[in-house]
Amino acid sequence: MKRIYLSSPTMHGEERAFIDEAFDTNWIAPLGPNVDAFEKEMVEYMGEGIHASALSAGTAAIHMALKCLEIKRGDIVFAPSLTFSATVNPVVYVNATPVFIDSEKDTWNMDPEALKKAFEKYPHPAAVLMVHLYGTPARIDEIRSICDEHGVPLVEDAAESLSSTYKGRQTGTFGDIGIISFNGNKIITSSGGGMMLSRNEDYTKKATFLSTQARDPARYYQHSNIGYNYRMSNVVAAIGRGQLKHLEEHKVLKKAIYRQYSEAFKDIPDLSMNPMNPDGDANNWLSCVLIDKQSRVTPDALMDTLDEKCNAETRPIWKPLHLQPVFEGCDYIKAGEEDVCAGIFEHGVCLPSDIKNTPEDMDMIIKTVRELFS
Repeated sequence: MKRIYLSSPTMHGEERAFIDEAFDTNWIAPLGPNVDAFEKEMVEYMGEGIHASALSAGTAAIHMALKCLEIKRGDIVFAPSLTFSATVNPVVYVNATPVFIDSEKDTWNMDPEALKKAFEKYPHPAAVLMVHLYGTPARIDEIRSICDEHGVPLVEDAAESLSSTYKGRQTGTFGDIGIISFNGNKIITSSGGGMMLSRNEDYTKKATFLSTQARDPARYYQHSNIGYNYRMSNVVAAIGRGQLKHLEEHKVLKKAIYRQYSEAFKDIPDLSMNPMNPDGDANNWLSCVLIDKQSRVTPDALMDTLDEKCNAETRPIWKPLHLQPVFEGCDYIKAGEEDVCAGIFEHGVCLPSDIKNTPEDMDMIIKTVRELFS
């Protein structure tokens, strides 16, 4: 039986054409025409007034964002707890201290009410770092308003939400700095890579400078700043350019998977899909279910059953960062008594969301889930 993946790369023909061009012109070294073109094409996609710096990973983009904002040792950065650790690891790279914020149930993203409480406890953070979890836009207006009220910059992690929009505008363009990822499992991939985005061109120019080993504009090699080897390669950018041509197509297919699961499970009381923000249009990067805590079916049972009967890959919901050993001792702020993101982690599952799933694959997955809950 073939393997059904959670979210694997889907290649087309344009990627190879751009790669062949890189080989034919011997642009195999880092940087090159594809990097410049990929930045330009992504900026055109994201909307007017955006600037971009193509980097080696979304994590590198977050690191550069924090460097551009001059986050340093002793600074506090507010960040969601319910996210992949790559969102917050760069906070530690710059020797700052993360303070984790709980999620709200309506989108699974950062809870604005918990964020307000965090500001009451820590009035002067250096930045707020927000995420659009699994491609669902957060409550951006409220979070942005809170940041503006306190004069604190917002870094917008749109690694999972490329092509998702909020009130008609692309996610990744609301923060002082935004980041996107082209990791192998994202909605489009360049095999790796990411970009840092901003309406402030000084930020993207600084990111490009720092990520190219911070070489001063001198004929000889002179360095007045510590630099990083974070720039995207010309070959990686070639793949990204080919993928970008299919971004909207991939989004349509991802949304169709979410709708099919939603329709198939709507009569199962113990199951609910990951919620959508009514003010946004999610890319549905991953379709997830939440199992009622009183259900006889556990997340492990669901994942094991899909693996055994369908050879289908699933994944637990991200384990909240305030529960991770590496962040032990970091503060965690909730709006009320309930630990929302811990509950989502304990009872949630990411379902197979690969756009290459055939109708037969989807029917088998859905049938297996329904039988398990019958």
